[in-house]
Amino acid sequence: MQSFVCGTRLCFGADAPAALAGLHAERVLLVTDPYFAENGTAARYAAAFPGAQVEIFSDVAPDPPLSLVARGVARLQALRPDTVLALGGGSAIDCAKGIAALGGLPVRLVAVPTTSGSGSEVTSFAILTLDGVKHPLVDPALRPELAILDPALLEALPPRLIAESGMDAVSHCVEAVAAREASPVTDALAHSACRTLLRLLPRSFAGETAVRGDVHLAASMAALAFDNAGLGACHALAHALGGRFHVAHGRLCAMLLPHVIAHHAAEDPHPYAALAAACGLPGVRGLTGAIVRLRARLGLPASLPEAGVPREAVLEAETDVLEAALADPCAAQAPAPLTRDALQVLLRQVL
Repeated sequence: MQSFVCGTRLCFGADAPAALAGLHAERVLLVTDPYFAENGTAARYAAAFPGAQVEIFSDVAPDPPLSLVARGVARLQALRPDTVLALGGGSAIDCAKGIAALGGLPVRLVAVPTTSGSGSEVTSFAILTLDGVKHPLVDPALRPELAILDPALLEALPPRLIAESGMDAVSHCVEAVAAREASPVTDALAHSACRTLLRLLPRSFAGETAVRGDVHLAASMAALAFDNAGLGACHALAHALGGRFHVAHGRLCAMLLPHVIAHHAAEDPHPYAALAAACGLPGVRGLTGAIVRLRARLGLPASLPEAGVPREAVLEAETDVLEAALADPCAAQAPAPLTRDALQVLLRQVL
């Protein structure tokens, strides 16, 4: 039996923030980073809860460590909110998920993503860091009850974030169609999202703000696909490498993805060929070529040395990286069993 779960109410468009007033919240912990606290965005969202007591926790940093989550839990237990609102990119949403899950209180979780990539606003995933290792957590309780896709938050996105988060979303589409739990429903979402992303990401990157709402929605659709279907080697290795070398996740996905497609397509090309057809591309090679061209247009590196990580440093850490990738939950979702040798080949292809 196959199943599809979407536990998040998804509101999108210019009026989407109005949905917050309907929650009738009394106490809100708003989790964000210093940028949104300082530029007034956090205050604007706090005002969306009329009559509520809102406390802003603005300490979020990239790759949120468990120590940060612990500080947030202390704030949560002091305030005892009925609602936790995450405002920011994947790091802010994942941090808020950790706070809500570990706080020991019944709270409603709401996510307002400000980048178009991680899809954490609709998934049961959270990535938290401990001792330099990224740990993917997977639990239905981590799915937000409500996600707000507000296009007004995307107007000032820097090109770097558009590129990195966008390639993360593309990798979600590609890995979801081949993952163990792929289904007609997840395929339909991944196909539509990938078609939109390949077409509009270059325009968003070039400064065309009018397309960013469509990219935003496509990223959430890609996340719904992978949350149900699974991911694979690209994300397992990206998590392991990102925790070790602190390279942005989307940059790692962009360099690994073409090699992961080639590895699995050698055994079963059909999921990738179907995705290529949905995107108007000529087969698996056409899909891979489109991803390589997109990576170049977005100014992303094709290898770890290009991303500033010396080859020698990777080889020195190779054993730890491969062990972390094998232990990553995403590795078990790949279309075929992943061995240490297979992951080593993929790793060395980006050196």
